[in-house]
Amino acid sequence: MSKIISVVGARPNFMKVAPIARALTNHIYEHLIVHTGQHYDYNLSDSFFVDLELPKPDYFLGVGSGSHSEQTAKIMVEFEKILIKEQPNLVIVVGDVNSTIACGLTSVKMGIKLAHIEAGLRSFDKSMPEEVNRIATDSIADYFFVTEESGLINLKKMGADENNTFFVGNTMIDSLIFALPKIVQSKILERLNLTKKNFVLTTLHRPSNVDNYEKLSMFLDIFNYISQFAKIVLPIHPRTRKNLIEFGLIEKFEQISNLIITEPLSYLDFIRLMQDSKFVMTDSGGIQEESTFLDVPCLTLRNSTERPITIELGTNLLINPEYTNIVKSISSVLENPTKRISIPPLWDGHSAERIVNIIQEKILKFT
Repeated sequence: MSKIISVVGARPNFMKVAPIARALTNHIYEHLIVHTGQHYDYNLSDSFFVDLELPKPDYFLGVGSGSHSEQTAKIMVEFEKILIKEQPNLVIVVGDVNSTIACGLTSVKMGIKLAHIEAGLRSFDKSMPEEVNRIATDSIADYFFVTEESGLINLKKMGADENNTFFVGNTMIDSLIFALPKIVQSKILERLNLTKKNFVLTTLHRPSNVDNYEKLSMFLDIFNYISQFAKIVLPIHPRTRKNLIEFGLIEKFEQISNLIITEPLSYLDFIRLMQDSKFVMTDSGGIQEESTFLDVPCLTLRNSTERPITIELGTNLLINPEYTNIVKSISSVLENPTKRISIPPLWDGHSAERIVNIIQEKILKFT
């Protein structure tokens, strides 16, 4: 029996792998899940196994935090041991986190075929660690599964084998569609004393936004501005909390009227908040896609995006994260909320099924 290993490590990975795991259930392949432990907070990782009915991992590496180099090195050392023991026919990595490039590089060096889910996305900003991971992973992968047309264009430019490049849609949207019937069970609005469309959902974790005092102080002013007309929910990332404490800003943030700071939320609670928010303000990648599918206005606090389809067809507005730009964009979206033109092609809840069919028919057919 052919053996497949899928790698998860950080919050976005779980949404992308869960549909693949379900599609492989009772299939002809043995499917193992390796959790690197890159994110180890319960609501940043383990809760997704419950919410998305993802099987518990067969291996947990527990690498924890550290610099990019430390984390990548730890993952490579521990993942190599698993590959030696299990001898898989195919390794699947997803997205653009350190676990992706670490496990991808380890696999290829051992002569194991590598498939990259969400291949070809580019922000063209190498100051982002994720962009470096995307480029590096695509340069060594054997098979490329693409979520949007820009990915096909970017892979063609870099010379990827077109016979091994497949436009399949977005497994993150598979997870969203799978979860929508469940979110009615969430009591997060009641717990936080919120009413539909009367609050703003915000996430901040990019180094460019949270790793210096001036930027975080600016967001203090932004939240004070928003709090005049709406409540703000900020599920706080560990990196952001750490910096707020180190910069001596945490008490000022906690004193903002109408700002609700929570610990990282479960997937179902977070999607419920997104669906019912007035608009979303974020520096995340996946939230741009989820808000587009849900038709919720999204202000992306970055100078670039690797998901241009969310701007072309969706609700996403790319905002240079400076005070005047953000305030102007908030006023604009309140007066004239962005609306989705259409759902991007193949974001239909069946991307994982297409991936598994391709694996069976073209990748592991003769293994």
